Amino acid sequence: MGALPDGAAEDARRRIGVTRAIESGNRVGVLALVGPTAVGKSQVALQLAEKLGGDIISVDSMQVYRGLDIGTAKPSRQDRARIRHHLIDVVDITAPFDAAQFLRLVNQAVADVRAHGRVPILCGGTGLYFKAFYSGLGEAPAGSAGLRAEVEATPLPELLRELEQRDPVAYGKMDRRNARRVVRAVEVIRLTGKPFSVQQADWSGPPASELRGATIFGLVRATADLHQRIEARVETMFEQGLVAETEALLPAGLGSNRTALQALGYRQAAEYLRGVRPLPETIALVKTRTRQFAKRQLTWFRRQLPVQWIEIAPDQPAELIADALAERYSHSEPGSREPRKI
Repeated sequence: MGALPDGAAEDARRRIGVTRAIESGNRVGVLALVGPTAVGKSQVALQLAEKLGGDIISVDSMQVYRGLDIGTAKPSRQDRARIRHHLIDVVDITAPFDAAQFLRLVNQAVADVRAHGRVPILCGGTGLYFKAFYSGLGEAPAGSAGLRAEVEATPLPELLRELEQRDPVAYGKMDRRNARRVVRAVEVIRLTGKPFSVQQADWSGPPASELRGATIFGLVRATADLHQRIEARVETMFEQGLVAETEALLPAGLGSNRTALQALGYRQAAEYLRGVRPLPETIALVKTRTRQFAKRQLTWFRRQLPVQWIEIAPDQPAELIADALAERYSHSEPGSREPRKI
């Protein structure tokens, strides 16, 4: 891409384009920024919010928890003072949180941002939450705290056997290593007496009609570059005190909340505190788990959403990336599945 436009005239022209995009439909005015962990979404989102006059709405299943700060790479106080953020620190560490709760809160946040004449910028890596926002949820009921605790106390192999017997369709399709999903499926079956698979949203067909004008940008990097960033992030997390943070949170309820304990780094830090493995091996394991998670995130987004993929070069400034995305957003450029370089 050549020199980026500058000056008051360009700013005014861009704001006009953004206003038209916001007014053109229920989902169209929402800018979504997706991608794997450590790809650089947060810094690009900050720049985008400043350029477009927007607020950032976190789409992260772990940043909703108060206290999960270091391991979730939660925005700093300075960043939150710079740009208003939503859906961060909304529940206590002892509380369950799921896609249905997210959907209710994100719709409220989007309405609030628009009411203030600003652009809603959804930013995060929780694919299920993005899909819920754009395609909705099925008819599954809200969770039951008592039943959820009962199900969570059941060993995973037993839950899998129950799921296989009562809903072989869900059992065949589900990632059976994802304890959160298995727990939720069994909870719904017990609550309703019906298979979980028939109560989910139908995501098997083409994207819902409201997705056709959606602006969903995805950031990608070369594998070696992303892995290097992941390793640096994990090392920084431990240097900043992830183990101490985990140690303080465990007696406050983290240890009994299977949802929150799924956050990368915290489970492994808790195992280190119990003497399961030494610290160097713990750090190496978190790096491995994070690389695997990033790969699953990319697979999800590529299969589930019409993302405009942007390939980022190493050391490319966030401001340059945001400038290019802001330009495309203001023109409501149609999506493309093929990565483009900036």
